[in-house]
Amino acid sequence: MNSDIDYRHFFFDIDTFSPTESVDDMHNRFREGSLKIGEQAILNCLNEGGIATNEVDAIICASCTGYLCPGLSSLLIKQLGMRTDIQRADLLGMGCAGAMPGLQRAYDYVKAYPDRKALLLTVEICSACYYIDDSLETVVGNAICSDGAAAVILGMSDDPSEPKIVRFESHLEPSLIDKVGFEQREGRLRIILSKDIRDVAGKLASVTIQSLLSRDGSTMDQIDHWILHSGGRKVIESLQRELHLTEDQLRHSTCVLKNFGNMSSPTVLFVLQEALREGHPHPGDSGLMLAMGPGLAIEAALLHW
Repeated sequence: MNSDIDYRHFFFDIDTFSPTESVDDMHNRFREGSLKIGEQAILNCLNEGGIATNEVDAIICASCTGYLCPGLSSLLIKQLGMRTDIQRADLLGMGCAGAMPGLQRAYDYVKAYPDRKALLLTVEICSACYYIDDSLETVVGNAICSDGAAAVILGMSDDPSEPKIVRFESHLEPSLIDKVGFEQREGRLRIILSKDIRDVAGKLASVTIQSLLSRDGSTMDQIDHWILHSGGRKVIESLQRELHLTEDQLRHSTCVLKNFGNMSSPTVLFVLQEALREGHPHPGDSGLMLAMGPGLAIEAALLHW
């Protein structure tokens, strides 16, 4: 009731679902769900950009809520009928921050091969890795996490309506490596979500952002669009407090939290989509993307239009 979430989406049949499902049931639901909504996210992305599946030269898939071998990228190549010489990579275990390292790898690929296009897919079926006990972190995780998928295509473009990635910045805090992530208990994934995270999220984000902007000679008051991961109400409040942001500057993050919850890795891309849709960026604008995840990792990117 205190999550600031009105709607969440889950991949299961409400008529047949039972919270007593087995580990195998959960795994099968992850496989089926990630392929189905992952494919839809990819097709939506490519259709939006007027790009055919055979024009994609590399595919990167980020996920942390299940394990597949062959990986999700290979399964989607077959399912979508993509070229058989396409390059692929699967990023695992990066949690809510997964979209940002995925963007970095896609960016590196396009910089190395300027005539090619890279596709990033982030997909999570958080409802297929829930755990039930009476701990507060489990209650919070089950209250805010949800299912979702987001895809983005990267390539060289002169279109002023599209954001350009200027640079990335990463910050790891190994002393907090055991404060967020998953652990395995009897074959099930159980969320680790220490209350310490909400207290340090804003401070670590501030350090990362200052380092990123100093490399570009920019300042925070020059950022027009804040694209911050909707990790939860407490995390957003910590970011607002430490970064001295207004509610209006955080409206894209709070909108995604309200309507989708925390989908882990796809979430920051949902916030980016909301900023593009509702923020109406203009040529010359700057944007800042930021997500955090296990490690403890803070991942950020500076965007220009």
